[in-house]
Amino acid sequence: MGGQASSQLFAVPDQEQILRETGFSQATVERLYQRFQVLDKEEKGYLSKEDLEGIGELAVNPIGDQIINAFFQDGRETADFQTFARVLAHFRPAEGPGGSENVNSRLSKLKFAFQLYDQDKDGKISRAEILQVLRLMIGIQVTDEQLQCITDRTIQEADKDGDNAISFEEFAKSVEKLNIEQKMSLRILK
Repeated sequence: MGGQASSQLFAVPDQEQILRETGFSQATVERLYQRFQVLDKEEKGYLSKEDLEGIGELAVNPIGDQIINAFFQDGRETADFQTFARVLAHFRPAEGPGGSENVNSRLSKLKFAFQLYDQDKDGKISRAEILQVLRLMIGIQVTDEQLQCITDRTIQEADKDGDNAISFEEFAKSVEKLNIEQKMSLRILK
């Protein structure tokens, strides 16, 4: 009975480090590892983009591709369990103020959200990148002209230095009144 849970504890690679880095409970890390193993159908010990594309919720999410790409930063083509847990930790509900280094702190969540928009990773969200994300999120529900108006207004309101793009600092300032900790949380990741 209890032997299965404790043997599972030792099967999770780098569990102690993952617990420290993510703030997940031991039970959550074990559940995530089980999910990771289900996604890793060929038991390779890592996931590919194709493995994550099979998740129904991501397939129907308008920015599912951007979320999937977050697992494969710096040109990596695979994601091990530690990377899988780190990325998912951005969606863990915040528990109190937390330090700025905490993976689910406001600052960390803002950086993660910024990266979803900054597709070319140049440190700025360009007009074209905003338009691309809006097209994905809103789709055919509005005209291209309306999307361009929304994009223009977004740049106009957030771009304080006049470079026709949004830096991370401008992005953070423009969403400072949003409860990003709640909006980027999944209750299942406590």
